[in-house]
Amino acid sequence: MTLMAYLFLFAGSTQGPRAGFRFVEFLTLISLAILLFTTVWSFRYTRLAKRIASPDSRPTNAFLDRTAWTGIIASTTGVMISIVVMLLEVAHLLFYFLSMPQAGVPVVQTTNGKQVSWVSSVDMLSLMALTLTLFAEIVILVFSLWLLSRVTLVASKSPDQAPV
Repeated sequence: MTLMAYLFLFAGSTQGPRAGFRFVEFLTLISLAILLFTTVWSFRYTRLAKRIASPDSRPTNAFLDRTAWTGIIASTTGVMISIVVMLLEVAHLLFYFLSMPQAGVPVVQTTNGKQVSWVSSVDMLSLMALTLTLFAEIVILVFSLWLLSRVTLVASKSPDQAPV
């Protein structure tokens, strides 16, 4: 998340052959917003655990199911958007690498003196940030599924009791 914030605030893609491809930036911002939401939502799980442990404020199973499913849907959406962005970014970089001469892969390529195209470290930074976002979304998805399995297991044993 810090890498993505740095990329958008300080690096930006204002020059070069990748400038103007705003769809990827838009999807990346959506992915970042979903990551922030799922982070806050996961913090809710810790507060929900305290409510589950207390007999006086124990929530209903339906509430626990809705809470877990919200986390699962948000995490899955974040994973899917991150994967789409990664595929677009990798395909874009692959196009540049395939258009280079076969003898090697230069960092800077000029074509007929008109246009200069390059692959920079900012491109790799973007891919790293997307990969780390995907990893974080998968971790949150695992914890959401764990909570759902606990709720389902206890609910199947006794339908009128919340998990302890």
